[in-house]
Amino acid sequence: MTTDGTTGGGAEHVAGVEVRPVAGHIGAEITGVDLAADLDDSVVAAIRAAVLRWKVVFFRGQRLDHARHVAFARRFGEPVVLRRRGSASPAEFPEIETTADRLELGGRFGMEHDEWLRRRRHTLLRGWHCDHGARIDPPAATILRAETVPPYGGDTTWSNLAAAYAGLSGPMREFVAGLRAEHRLGVGYQPRPGDDAYVRHLLDHQVASLHPLVRVHPETRERVLYVNGYYVEQIADLSRAESRAVLDMLLEQAVRPEYTVRFRWEPGSVAFWDNRATIHLAPSDNAHLDFPRTMHRVMLAGEVPVGVDDKPSEPITGTEPGRW
Repeated sequence: MTTDGTTGGGAEHVAGVEVRPVAGHIGAEITGVDLAADLDDSVVAAIRAAVLRWKVVFFRGQRLDHARHVAFARRFGEPVVLRRRGSASPAEFPEIETTADRLELGGRFGMEHDEWLRRRRHTLLRGWHCDHGARIDPPAATILRAETVPPYGGDTTWSNLAAAYAGLSGPMREFVAGLRAEHRLGVGYQPRPGDDAYVRHLLDHQVASLHPLVRVHPETRERVLYVNGYYVEQIADLSRAESRAVLDMLLEQAVRPEYTVRFRWEPGSVAFWDNRATIHLAPSDNAHLDFPRTMHRVMLAGEVPVGVDDKPSEPITGTEPGRW
């Protein structure tokens, strides 16, 4: 892919395959590909190049079942197998997590789903996240397919963190490039009065890592503003007040509208994104509509992030590379 979305730039032209950018900094729709087929290596290379260039790519009208979903993912990396999933996920396909599992999370801790979400994502910025960002080795990519979607509502939004970093002023880029931040499970959760089962769960199953605030992408070598609202707690070596001010500024930079793309799902839609260079925002406009929304995701194993100083992230608690 080249910067204008035409063929080239590391992947040879593939007849019938078209990559059409849908926003200025992020997102492209790919047509002419049947993801359920046994894809030629040249098609896989073209898709990989488009993901690296546009950070998230979209396919429509696909006929993937669970087996073909996993087979497609394996062309790009090793699927993650989670140790625990909910009852909605297919037992015979451990690589697949069904997002309807999320509806069960609050119930595990004595809360309705809506209350659990309010306590976990009580501000707009809190909702923005990469997948499993508190791990020492967050997934490299996620492939999400839609089975059942609402007739309206339920869109997902992504933001390009490489563009966000490039958009900072020179002095600010230099300042943040040398910093590290603690990413921790449960950041910002607002506890219930009295005993809170979720707080006890967090204390017993804590996951935290110290990641560079600016990550060097292992394939493109771009510098990525490695922040999100869901996991980032504290910038190391700054005071709490300094850290909060800097993080708020960086998060607002990261999700500026010009760095984002919003996708309207249809049954058979597939989104494939680079989890190392994006954050995304799950929809919050469909819970009151009482329409089903069934999505299935496969995540690809990722690397330990490395900063501009060539130093890797450090595990703090509850995480080690390759162990899920």
